[in-house]
Amino acid sequence: MRSEITHDPGEGLSPTLERNIRALVERRRREQRGARSEDKVADAITAFTGSMRFVYLHLAVCGFWIIANLHWLPGIPAWDESFVMLAMVASVEAIFLSTFVLISQNRMTAAADKRADLDLQISLLAEHELTKVARLLAQIAERLDVKPESERDLEEAARDIAPERVLDKIEETRP
Repeated sequence: MRSEITHDPGEGLSPTLERNIRALVERRRREQRGARSEDKVADAITAFTGSMRFVYLHLAVCGFWIIANLHWLPGIPAWDESFVMLAMVASVEAIFLSTFVLISQNRMTAAADKRADLDLQISLLAEHELTKVARLLAQIAERLDVKPESERDLEEAARDIAPERVLDKIEETRP
């Protein structure tokens, strides 16, 4: 039986879920538009260097460099027979690429921290609301003279949780 609050899986996503998805997508777009140009450049470089096109480009350039400097290509004079320049170019490139990756990772970490904070706030709000519901349910059960199977579980669900005490307990148990 279908009611107003249930959702038929054949209908697609619920309107609330669709609204939430649109809100999150719009939020990400807004944050991307508001990003500094330096961050956008770092993200673009990181995206390119993390692609197979970058691998193929390096295979072609390094392969040509090595083959040419081994005198395997007639008519092309060697310019780096000891491959010192190739090593230097690769080292400098690695320094810059790792810096760009770290910049992008820092931005992703900041975004992940925001999402984790939001998740925590929503979880705390849900915990608070569920505690209220458990208290109300206990009052209704008492008024109707209905004895729960486990009164202790109901009492525990009706108690407020102190998030700072939970965090302290987690910290105590870490090695």
